[in-house]
Amino acid sequence: MTRHLLSCSDLDTDAIRTLLDTAAEMHEVQRREVKKLPTLRGRTVINLFFEDSTRTRSSFEIAGKWMSADTINITGKGSSTSKGESLRDTVKTIAAMSVDAIVMRHSASGAAHQVAGWFDGEGVPTSVINAGDGTHEHPTQALLDAYTMERRLGSLEGRHIAIVGDVTHSRVFRSNLITLPRLGARVTVVAPPTLMPSGAAAWADHDGFTLSNDLDAVIAEAPDALMMLRVQRERMSGGFFPTPREYTIGYGLTRDRLRALTAANPEAVICHPGPMNRGLEIAADAADAASSLVLDQVSSGVAVRMSVLYHLLASGEGSPA
Repeated sequence: MTRHLLSCSDLDTDAIRTLLDTAAEMHEVQRREVKKLPTLRGRTVINLFFEDSTRTRSSFEIAGKWMSADTINITGKGSSTSKGESLRDTVKTIAAMSVDAIVMRHSASGAAHQVAGWFDGEGVPTSVINAGDGTHEHPTQALLDAYTMERRLGSLEGRHIAIVGDVTHSRVFRSNLITLPRLGARVTVVAPPTLMPSGAAAWADHDGFTLSNDLDAVIAEAPDALMMLRVQRERMSGGFFPTPREYTIGYGLTRDRLRALTAANPEAVICHPGPMNRGLEIAADAADAASSLVLDQVSSGVAVRMSVLYHLLASGEGSPA
């Protein structure tokens, strides 16, 4: 790996495989009575989140603490940016305290790249991990999605994975479109026309995934996994669909669609990066079904983020566990 993790495009297949294999070792820590490794003792990791988060921030904090790092959480409202300080001054101030890594979530696409560029240009040794930047990418979410599906399905080589929902506003979608094909998966993207990114057809032709506006037709193809995406109403400034009910009728994983999926492929699994809008993009029956990997994704998130921290900060120091 490079010194930063900013995009899944930074990772070739071998690097992804290495991170997922290390995550499997890290996952064993969760079964221990004492969940503590000395791997990052003496390292300091700052979780700098300018957007709300439960899963990502908590899992990065737990990952750091289980590896004996000193972890500190800073929110946008709790930082000097709320007083008008620039992002540059904020991150440079934090880096001047000799921290080893900044895990950053920001509403602006490209923010993590910008910070890493400032650090590299001025010789600052702090690593930057992109924990979600606007509608651009969320690398560790895509890694944990792949890891979770592999644990249930085995190799993703040749598997058919459908990503469904608000892809226009989804950074998870963009990272998965890079990661899943590199692991051999076949990806279909399903969305209403109003929530399909402009230029998606040309993008699909170049990167080898397929597009559809018909969820029922895709379910009939018996995919191995349905990844339902949250409808990000907080990012919408216009009418992307008439009503929530009409969205659910057309693109929600309803009880009837769950039955159809199970009939088409009894081994099919359901993923959702969270938080879920129950009753909108996913019915409670689907979210809580035996085939649902939603909570497995949360558990996997800690292991994958432990793996990322290990390879960025301690990979030259022997076995991770």
